[in-house]
Amino acid sequence: MASLITVEDPDDPRLADYTGLTDVELRRKREPAEGLFIAEGEKVIRRAKEAGYEMRSMLLSAKWIDVMRDVIDELPAPVYAVSPELAEQVTGYHVHRGALASMQRKPLPTAGELLRSARRVVVMESVNDHTNIGAIFRSAAALGMDAVLLSPDCADPLYRRSVKVSMGAVFSVPYARLETWPKGLESVREAGFTLLALTPDDKARSLDEAAPHTMDRVALMLGAEGDGLSTQALVAADEWVRIPMSHGVDSLNVGAAAAVAFYAVATGRPRS
Repeated sequence: MASLITVEDPDDPRLADYTGLTDVELRRKREPAEGLFIAEGEKVIRRAKEAGYEMRSMLLSAKWIDVMRDVIDELPAPVYAVSPELAEQVTGYHVHRGALASMQRKPLPTAGELLRSARRVVVMESVNDHTNIGAIFRSAAALGMDAVLLSPDCADPLYRRSVKVSMGAVFSVPYARLETWPKGLESVREAGFTLLALTPDDKARSLDEAAPHTMDRVALMLGAEGDGLSTQALVAADEWVRIPMSHGVDSLNVGAAAAVAFYAVATGRPRS
């Protein structure tokens, strides 16, 4: 059973996992190095637990203790009860959902391990916006994508903002990092996947014409917001595909575009 500990000092070293959560650069370096990530909100904490992540501790405001009682009673990890004001001092922001948990990361699988059993794969290049990462993972989980591969410079899917936006979907879709880019795409092709690069370029075929849902194994490549896929990534693709646009709109946000494309790849053709 977890021990419930009331903490009144924001400098208490036991709260170290939760300090400076708004300092993106600090947390980006610190969390992977220390093997932890932060889950925010009741639903996300429960989903992380259900996905098999070990809990290091919880930080709760008083009103959330009863809500999380079943979790508290099951776990050996300490639970720190704090006031909302102290939580804000420690984390650097007002913790609206009143519940945070520090979770232990799991070792990532290799890309090869994921590719052996997958048929529909997302490949992200240089996607560094944590909101977009979370949105893409949520759509990937909802629309039947089997796995996600990240270029070496993609943002961390377990960063707090990504986890929160995905509503815990980052725990549902397995992911791995390609060790080299774009050379790592060769291993995807060698595993039997057709590499489809999503781009608004006029030279690309529409998703309706390409009919990716009829292909045996598909790896859909997505680039960063604004820049899109690099020239090297586009050259490495087997085919370019696009979402037809209307009313003079040239492209969609990468999160929205991903959802449309995932439907076409994993479920069927997009509706006109």
